[in-house]
Amino acid sequence: MKRIIIIGEGPTEQIFCNDVLQPLFNAHDIFLETPKIKKSKGGIVAWEHLKKQVELHLKDTGAYVTTLIDYYGIHPCHAFPKWEEAKAIVNKSDRISFLEKSMLDEIDESIRHRFLPYIQVHEFEALLFSDISVIKDNFESEEFKDYDFLLETDKAFSNPENINDGKTTAPSKRLNRIIEDYSKVVYGSLLAQEIGLDKIREKCPRFNNWIERLLTIE
Repeated sequence: MKRIIIIGEGPTEQIFCNDVLQPLFNAHDIFLETPKIKKSKGGIVAWEHLKKQVELHLKDTGAYVTTLIDYYGIHPCHAFPKWEEAKAIVNKSDRISFLEKSMLDEIDESIRHRFLPYIQVHEFEALLFSDISVIKDNFESEEFKDYDFLLETDKAFSNPENINDGKTTAPSKRLNRIIEDYSKVVYGSLLAQEIGLDKIREKCPRFNNWIERLLTIE
């Protein structure tokens, strides 16, 4: 059985990989391992630390390594490679592809062929907007603080990955505005599981491309 190590930001990403992704990968004889980022208090860490963890996992010659991290959480202080150059690229998808390539280029040449860096645009929570009927069906009317804003967001963004990364308009901030006491850890993976991987892949093209790449490892 082939193995992929997915380094994620926290418990939500771990549960998502185990409960939502693993069934698909089982059909392709691929096992997913889901360690959390080391030295993280919940979220991204400096590239220096993440790079060390990536290369440590790549020493396992029987495994591929990828990442599941949010673009929204990365800041200049994290010193990701070519960060300033990336910021000059207007198109977000192109910008993040540039960052992913820069991450790859930083890894030791002898092992980088098994590294498939992935940064989620803009946050994991973007995936949860793939089918807002699931959000509607899983919360009571009194739990919605601003249900109309859910409808407005869905109408404005046919591709959830385009929901922007503003301090009040990033996907997680929108969910906090829409739902009373929204918790990523409590609801994130549960909503994703109910939405279903097929729907998420249909609505989120960058995420789908990542899944396709992982499914074709040799």
